[in-house]
Amino acid sequence: MVDREFWPVRDLLAHLAGRWRVERTVRDLASGEEGRFDGTTLFSPPKDGGDGLLHHESGTFVWQGTPRPAERTLWFLPGPSAGASQVRFADGRPFHDLDLTSGRHVAEHPCAADLYRGEFTVHDEDRWRTVWRVGGPAKSLVLTTDYTRERLESAPSL
Repeated sequence: MVDREFWPVRDLLAHLAGRWRVERTVRDLASGEEGRFDGTTLFSPPKDGGDGLLHHESGTFVWQGTPRPAERTLWFLPGPSAGASQVRFADGRPFHDLDLTSGRHVAEHPCAADLYRGEFTVHDEDRWRTVWRVGGPAKSLVLTTDYTRERLESAPSL
């Protein structure tokens, strides 16, 4: 058996399609506060028949003991190769590139005076992780998100 640190992805959009369980921790490095998001992400084709996949995340975010509903939508467009994608915000603004042909990718996104630096790692066909480090005058955060594929259970035989 070959022990690999990362799992290469040949077709990124096909790999992501479907429903994923999401667990995220958010650490504020300045205050020491920590929050948690639990929910799901559904990667599905846009309803208007457009290219790529919509990433719709929904769940509950708990910060300072207060739970709140939270959701976001991103748009994953085909990239320059099958293992890559151009990630955009729901309104079409560019977010970052993503190339997981090696199973690992580092991306950056400037946001006002802050810089988001994300590391994406794929562990196997059913598990991947993102770690965003956010730094600048307004924020000092680490957001760690684990994705686990939700598989449909087969119906019991009668």
